[in-house]
Amino acid sequence: MNQRLQQLLTRRSFLGLSIGGAASVIGASLLGRGAQAQDATPEPTAMPGMTHTAEASGHSTMMSEMLVGAVDHERNGFDPMQMLVDWDYGTINGETEDGRPIREYEITAGDIEIEIAPGIFFPAWAYNGRVPGPSIRCAEGDHLRINFANFGSHPHTMHFHGFHPAEMDGVDGEYRGAIAPGESFTYEFDADPFGCHLYHCHAAPLKRHIHKGMYGAFIVDPPGGRPPAREFMMMMNAFDTNFDAGNEIYAVNTVGHEFMRRPIPIKVGELVRIYLINIIEFDLINSFHLHAHFFDYYDTGTTLEPTLRTVDTIMQAQGQRGILEFRPRYPGRYMFHAHVSEFAELGWMGFFNAVNEADYAAALAEVGLNDEWDFKSMNGSTVRQPEVS
Repeated sequence: MNQRLQQLLTRRSFLGLSIGGAASVIGASLLGRGAQAQDATPEPTAMPGMTHTAEASGHSTMMSEMLVGAVDHERNGFDPMQMLVDWDYGTINGETEDGRPIREYEITAGDIEIEIAPGIFFPAWAYNGRVPGPSIRCAEGDHLRINFANFGSHPHTMHFHGFHPAEMDGVDGEYRGAIAPGESFTYEFDADPFGCHLYHCHAAPLKRHIHKGMYGAFIVDPPGGRPPAREFMMMMNAFDTNFDAGNEIYAVNTVGHEFMRRPIPIKVGELVRIYLINIIEFDLINSFHLHAHFFDYYDTGTTLEPTLRTVDTIMQAQGQRGILEFRPRYPGRYMFHAHVSEFAELGWMGFFNAVNEADYAAALAEVGLNDEWDFKSMNGSTVRQPEVS
């Protein structure tokens, strides 16, 4: 690759080309498949002539130019829109001596190639073949058994945010430590406290395992659940496609600009609840801003009363998370995005499509959704699930 082309691949050059335009100019092989060479070295390093802060020659702000092409979700094996409502409740397998349910989950680690923007591929490490991994959901006090098997090419762990014994902490070099390729381990602990949490690989080097895709949501419902609402899981993530320790693609649920192409259907007047998690590597702060609305925010989700009321923007460091609640007042398409313009233009922006009841079925059909998606979005809480073993 010549030096001039390398310079074109800096993250701010992506702003001038747009994500779709960049894919058409330089091709998937340069941005993704060629990046597999990263696995030969322990840490990504900048290529000669490439700088994280190089200024682009121009910017394209036309939405139509940002939305060239579409990602093949069937090839990826996951759909960001389905990830909003796709909860993994595990399987009920008996009770503890004091009558609490025992939930078992099956989690694997593996190497996959994913499309993160039209024509742009990334060599990921993933839980259960998807990035982010399954959204593990349970109720406070449930006894959890997470049966983890590593089918990947590198050692991995599962580290959960929450209370648990030290030997279940999933830290490389401590107790059971990293799980080698071909090996397995069962993490076992009680779900505590309730809240919006996450899990991720804690093998060294940590930043490499996280930016390659080893993370997922861990939602613990409070006793009795929260008030009924339409619920979504949003994982703010990003991808360093040229391995210069700087991200080129930003997203919610992995695919840049996905919710610009497919606005999320909601109903006017209903309560909307978002489990929001920031897991981006290389950038210190991420943010969420909602147009034309204000929301209540529950930092970490460990309280039943908001920690912030009537705000329209919040910031999160890596690993920080929380719950947002709002009610749309008027029909229309309302943008949400990172309030860092660069992040937004590189993929981290989308729309809610607020409609009246009579128009909701059409709004679902417009983005390829059906009644099953609607049901899952309205019945996500563990307390509303049948306890089938």
